[in-house]
Amino acid sequence: MFSKACEYGIRSAIFITEQSLNGRKTSLKDVAKAIKSPEAYTSKILQQLVRNSLIKSDKGPTGGFSIEAKNLDKIKLSAIVTAIDGNKVYTGCGLGLSMCNEKKPCPVHYQFKAIREDLKNMLETTTIKSLAQGFEMGLTFLKH
Repeated sequence: MFSKACEYGIRSAIFITEQSLNGRKTSLKDVAKAIKSPEAYTSKILQQLVRNSLIKSDKGPTGGFSIEAKNLDKIKLSAIVTAIDGNKVYTGCGLGLSMCNEKKPCPVHYQFKAIREDLKNMLETTTIKSLAQGFEMGLTFLKH
């Protein structure tokens, strides 16, 4: 459903949020290790999140990635997904057909449409902070 980059982006954002909740900035190396992702790939994903003003990147000896305290409650999962994958998760065909719509539906169009609407609702109502809190308490995991 999500691209690999988007999966890593969500995991990165959760980890960075958890660190920010504890007043810490985190390095690229620490993010990549925490989500089990190659550093170069993680760097490109984090750059996209910075460009979309979802995370902050500070340079220098006290630098690192963080999310400003005032934004911790505001960032929804949908913002991360849109920043990396665009809106295709809301519009894509369940069978991957390029021309699937109400006038010319694929065999799973109407069932998948309902699933997409539920997914959209979940993405638009779930904050990264709520996901990070589950991770921080050890209730959820970012790697196996």
